[in-house]
Amino acid sequence: MSIRRTARTRRVVAAVSLTAALVLAVTACGSDDGGKTKDPVSSSSSSTPNKPSDGDKDTKEDTSAEDNVDTNVKLAEARGEDGMLLVINQVKRDSGGFVTVQGELKNQGDAAANPAHWSGNETEIVNKNLNSVGGATLVDKAGKKRYYILRDTEGRCLCTGGMTAVQPGSTLSVFMQFPAPPSTTTEVDLNLPTFATTSLKISG
Repeated sequence: MSIRRTARTRRVVAAVSLTAALVLAVTACGSDDGGKTKDPVSSSSSSTPNKPSDGDKDTKEDTSAEDNVDTNVKLAEARGEDGMLLVINQVKRDSGGFVTVQGELKNQGDAAANPAHWSGNETEIVNKNLNSVGGATLVDKAGKKRYYILRDTEGRCLCTGGMTAVQPGSTLSVFMQFPAPPSTTTEVDLNLPTFATTSLKISG
């Protein structure tokens, strides 16, 4: 088992305790609120967090959730500002009640891209997940629900973070984990700040 997979497993286990609360909280978040609805997990983060293990303290941010994602598979694309392109390679429903979105950020422009824009504007995400894709959301239009990226007990998002500027011509692997919509939902919209909305089909 790789170090990256081990780190992800620890963080997923830490997030399991929040999953039930997250799923209940997001039911009140409609897809037509223009993105102004307060992040439903903010109330969860205000409670006293569980004490992290020593291994969690030293865990570095992942750049991708899985090592075996086929980057030749292109499920969807979303154009961003200044020549950025988000390519989605996999959207998978996990047995633990998660949906993991994996893809690549490609800088096709002439200048370095600042990843700070992708963290969104929710205070806890920005403060604890600087230069991350923590601002991403999934929208179930049929169910009229919006799903925010999962966080562990320390408020760290289950997503790619700690990124440096994406240089012209370079590619960066990214992942984002969300509470899973109902099994009857097979298609959702992905929103990432500064990128166009793109529709995704969930597998698994």
